[in-house]
Amino acid sequence: MNSFSIGINFILGIVSVRIVAQFLGPSGMALIGSFRNFTTLFKSLSTLGVNASLVRLFVENKNDKSELSKIYSTFFWIFIMISVGLGLLITLFSGFLSRLLFTTSDYAFAIRLFGLLLPFIVLNTFWIAVYNGLQQFRKIVFIQIVSSVFTFALTVSLIYFKRLEGALIATAVSDIVLLIVTLLFVINNKEYFQFDLQKIISKKYFSVIGRFSVMSLLSAIIVPLTLISIRSLLIETHSVEKAGIWDAVNRISGFYMLFFSSGLSLYYMPRLAELKTDSEFINELKNYFKTLVPLFLILVAGIFFFKDFIVNLALTREFSEVKEIIIWQLLGDLLKVMSLAFGYQILVKTMMRRYFAVEIIFNVAYFGLAYFMIQSENVAGAVKAYFFANIISFVLMLVLFRKLLKKNLN
Repeated sequence: MNSFSIGINFILGIVSVRIVAQFLGPSGMALIGSFRNFTTLFKSLSTLGVNASLVRLFVENKNDKSELSKIYSTFFWIFIMISVGLGLLITLFSGFLSRLLFTTSDYAFAIRLFGLLLPFIVLNTFWIAVYNGLQQFRKIVFIQIVSSVFTFALTVSLIYFKRLEGALIATAVSDIVLLIVTLLFVINNKEYFQFDLQKIISKKYFSVIGRFSVMSLLSAIIVPLTLISIRSLLIETHSVEKAGIWDAVNRISGFYMLFFSSGLSLYYMPRLAELKTDSEFINELKNYFKTLVPLFLILVAGIFFFKDFIVNLALTREFSEVKEIIIWQLLGDLLKVMSLAFGYQILVKTMMRRYFAVEIIFNVAYFGLAYFMIQSENVAGAVKAYFFANIISFVLMLVLFRKLLKKNLN
């Protein structure tokens, strides 16, 4: 079912990218990329990035209905309070944020709309995390399939009638479509949501939330800011069109990476939350490198050999440079998938020092390498920087887990 869902998302994604390329060109691709990074940043800030901790607590307390109610209430009220506060700030400073992202206040309406809808967007994230914690994977996948179809229809319609403004509005409201679909499932699956929503925030979970929030907030802030900074660097040193080429590479990457990131969040992360010993983790790690990594390698090879067809299908002639540089993105993503085998363990087991080390070193390396390589190699420099940053990240993972690997693999 997950494969079917990703297949639908891949097809719809390719078509939507083609529509953006056709109607808005590279410059439109770059501006939409900036807004996507912005919305991702604030959605993560609104949930404190603690989705993983909610999944973990639900898995650990799945047989205790009373405790699950306390967990449900605690996370619900925390999410609502933070998202409402951030939503108000976004709405009040929408003009400033529009000038910061787009160098004009013409698109402040899309930002205000996102700010007003943020609490509802976060509510959907919360319910999906609950479904994940209850390990109702089929429900999650079906929600994704239905919402993807409706979101695609909405996005295409808005781009056709309102061009760039329509694309930005679609980005702001797309999660509301997902919320409506999720709400229908929640109403229909009341047996999974029979929690007593109390007006409490249980302090006993603050330590778990605190560790996860500090970890995840780092990613929530540093990743979008790194991408926004690299995009701004491309625009300043070359042009907004070159930034759009780079964004097109990232969009194509996002489609095939969705297959693995979705599968990992559905199965691998809850599975790691259940493991108690190092030997169990090593066994799971072996399965990961025996199955998922070879599958991804086959996928990467297929995309490389058919890159001309894929780029011609998804983009226009203005994006022909993508064919020449996508190899570096593919190799970088392969290394990223290998690093994620360890990364999810760091996240689920709240290994804070390792998490900080990996996130900071990767993003600093990515931006630092991009800063120097963009000067001489243009947009290709940005994509190569991603590849080399992932080499550094994977080597760092091996160093951090060297004792565990040496002990259990001998």
